[in-house]
Amino acid sequence: MTENLDSLKINFDTEGLWVLNITLAIIMFGIALGITLDDFKRLFKKPKILFTGVVSQFILLPMVTFIFIKFVNPMPSIALGMMMVAACPGGNISNFMTQMAKGNVALSVSLTAFSTLISLVMTPFNLYFYGNLYAPTAEILRTIELNPWELIKLVTLIMGIPLILGMWVRKSKPKLAAKASKILKPVSLLIFMLFIIIAFYDNFDIFINYIEYVLLLVIAHNLLALLTGFYFAKLMKLSFKDQKTISIETGIQNSGLGLLLIFSFFNGLGGMALLVAFWAIWDIFSGLALGGFWSKQKITA
Repeated sequence: MTENLDSLKINFDTEGLWVLNITLAIIMFGIALGITLDDFKRLFKKPKILFTGVVSQFILLPMVTFIFIKFVNPMPSIALGMMMVAACPGGNISNFMTQMAKGNVALSVSLTAFSTLISLVMTPFNLYFYGNLYAPTAEILRTIELNPWELIKLVTLIMGIPLILGMWVRKSKPKLAAKASKILKPVSLLIFMLFIIIAFYDNFDIFINYIEYVLLLVIAHNLLALLTGFYFAKLMKLSFKDQKTISIETGIQNSGLGLLLIFSFFNGLGGMALLVAFWAIWDIFSGLALGGFWSKQKITA
């Protein structure tokens, strides 16, 4: 059965792919309605925090993921799914979880904006680099014939354009942006969650038969990501609030983007799709649990 997982395809039609495209674009647009140029300026005024956030998310996490894969030696398609998760920018609900954890919300918003911007290049780069560095996943990439420029174009279309458009609306029509943001954020996230549930339902037999192969890996990988962000921020001597923020930004990944890339470029490759789909559910649970735990801590400095 394990051999079949690398060649298994998750059932997903063209209409569903369009729904996912539009949903992710709307989520990004809704987030961008709350982002201003001052958010970027705030980061550049504190280069140490910017350096920590970027290195943790786009350098350390993919590297640590690669080492973890070499250590546990999962099936090739699952390994590629782990690389996909590590290559994606921070998840869209990280700001809410940071607020819940009594972290630095302004920093979280700024990092979300900046990581989304540089993910246009870094997400395709990390996936392509580490995917080809590991022989079993390199074989899959040769079979798929992944074009990194097509990958960049899709990420730019789904993440970059809504980001710029949302920021423009925020600057030119702030009152409209504030009202629209309150509606778009919860509605789009609800649609995304329904999408995940429907995907599970349509492929229920597959998930039941194969979930054991990704369950512990996702939990361990997510914990590793959270710890990487937290302890790197601690090593950089950031405040406890900032440590919590960097941890959440590193550990809560944009799994929706990962799923979109898998269905667009990898034809719903079983191990990849299964791992990233389960991550999309698990990191919400772990983020809420961690946010709830930290919300009870008295140290906020």
